[in-house]
Amino acid sequence: MQKLKIITAALVFSSALLFSQNFRTSVTAKDGKEFPRIDANRKAEFKVYFPKAKSVTIEGGDGMQNLSYDAAEGTDGFWSFSTWPLEIGFHYYWFNVDGKRTNDPNTELYFGYGQPTSGIEIPSGEDFFFEKNVKHGEIIEDSFDSEITKGKRNFKVYLPPNYGTQKFPVLYLYHGTGEDITGWERQGYIKNILDNLFADKKATEMIVVMDYGVALTLEQEKLPDDYQRTVLSTKNLDKLVTQELIPFIEKKYKTSGEKAIAGLSRGSYQAMFIGANHPELFSAIGSFSPVIYEGTELQPFKELPVENLLRSKQKPFFFIGIGEKEDKRFAEYNTILANYLNENKYPFVQYNSAGTYHEWLTWRRCLNEFAQQIFK
Repeated sequence: MQKLKIITAALVFSSALLFSQNFRTSVTAKDGKEFPRIDANRKAEFKVYFPKAKSVTIEGGDGMQNLSYDAAEGTDGFWSFSTWPLEIGFHYYWFNVDGKRTNDPNTELYFGYGQPTSGIEIPSGEDFFFEKNVKHGEIIEDSFDSEITKGKRNFKVYLPPNYGTQKFPVLYLYHGTGEDITGWERQGYIKNILDNLFADKKATEMIVVMDYGVALTLEQEKLPDDYQRTVLSTKNLDKLVTQELIPFIEKKYKTSGEKAIAGLSRGSYQAMFIGANHPELFSAIGSFSPVIYEGTELQPFKELPVENLLRSKQKPFFFIGIGEKEDKRFAEYNTILANYLNENKYPFVQYNSAGTYHEWLTWRRCLNEFAQQIFK
């Protein structure tokens, strides 16, 4: 999902100059922990206890790619770091302790980069994803046995505040590479976003199914982890969603029969593939930070059946969202997709997330916008 950025440190020996006042502890910190913390200028401070370490640096994801910081080793075994202003949003990070990747013991862990990883939230001043005094939905865990992958499929389901009173449409929602079904709940704050939208009457109440974005048999998992395997997994996922997951959901939950599908990064490709392959099933398709796999200059959509949308009588609503500061490749994917839809006069909505990278604030904003425009 995110390209690794290594952040180098300039080691200094005077920690007295590092820490300043008016810092607030990150919402990602564990209860009772003071660090990491951020000030109003988005500068962050970290303080960790590695008494036997000889070298400690910080490494992290997209939104920290331009980070510079000072570091100081205290005589009591604590290592202190003070950064220049960071980019707004949610950023994965960890420490490199004598060459070994080590999470920050002060923070909660979030599943990213294929494993539990520390995270820091740099405030943007928005509150649409904060918990408010409104009526709340709930997120539950569910599963079924898949004949396609020959294994158990675990997923999460968001049920809206008024679930049980009527039938609701369903949004099938996917995470990105290196993440899992906990992403939209923990890093994405989906429950708060939707609760707040529904309380303000800005969106139609819906059920959301947060499925796992990998669909491979045990034998297929042995294949090289490359784009070809991702495409194979997506084709399996297409069958799994339409033949197994949707029937399971519609039998077990109180659904209206109307469906939408969306995802971020790799999940955007999966949502586009499945949605375009079955335009009769989905009234809306959401592509957050679009990715196109296995395309060529002459055939950019070689493994993505977007031409089905042009022939479709249903014409699903199409939403594309991207962060203003995302890497060039994601901007290019966005342009290729938008140009194709424009050239073929297929209506779509383009959303640009101001000041954000390939990270969760971009995708929270995308979901917030997308949810207000579907199931109308």
